[in-house]
Amino acid sequence: MKQETLKAKIKERYGKIALEGNPERCCGPECCSSSEPNPQVSSISVGYNVKLLDSIPQSSILGLGCGAPLNFANLKAGEIVVDLGSGAGIDAFLASREVKENGKVIGIDFTDEMLDKATSAAKENGFTNVEFRKGDVENNIPVDDNTVDVAISNCVINLASDKVKAFKEVYRILKKEGKGRIIISDLVTSKEVEGESVNAENWCSCIDGALTKKNYINSIKEAGFENVRVLNEQLYMKEDKTGGRNISSIIVGAMTK
Repeated sequence: MKQETLKAKIKERYGKIALEGNPERCCGPECCSSSEPNPQVSSISVGYNVKLLDSIPQSSILGLGCGAPLNFANLKAGEIVVDLGSGAGIDAFLASREVKENGKVIGIDFTDEMLDKATSAAKENGFTNVEFRKGDVENNIPVDDNTVDVAISNCVINLASDKVKAFKEVYRILKKEGKGRIIISDLVTSKEVEGESVNAENWCSCIDGALTKKNYINSIKEAGFENVRVLNEQLYMKEDKTGGRNISSIIVGAMTK
């Protein structure tokens, strides 16, 4: 399936969610650990802290994540953080509280409706150390080279057609010599879907674009990262719901060279 077709479908799907809310989870209630459609409950089920969620704009919580990468990010005051595929801003707003006023969080998304929603929430709730920019993680992260301390992402890289290209673009913006790091939550599969078997709706739902854990980790290494490690892993969707594939949620950390 052509990359342009997939990107158009992704924008359409997540634009609609931004405007109407998310009645399901990223891949639908039938395949996740909770069938509860409430986005806060869905977020808590993948690791978010309820008290912390209460401290950010409720409009930013759409239940789209497959993990809670900030639980492993160890953010520090003054750091510059980029949230890749920031959506309505849930992780960006949470990160902003960790880096404090002298730090900065930049949310990157290519869906206009999500950017509008997140930007409005930041302005209305006084988040002055957060901004949202339009960009494509594969082709154009609008951030200067070698300027970012931490890149985070939650269930987004699997939507990219070329994961290695995406991770290389992430590597570009990070500080080098071990001063930059990634903490990525994403889905991996026991068996990849290829060629004509790819279904656009399943790809947009974070399923058909998933790599095996081995290939996912190798794509990070190929992009130049070192000390790649799986920090957390849990079953996300059983094979009887996917035609013979198990889908797992992992959180991966890595450092720049």
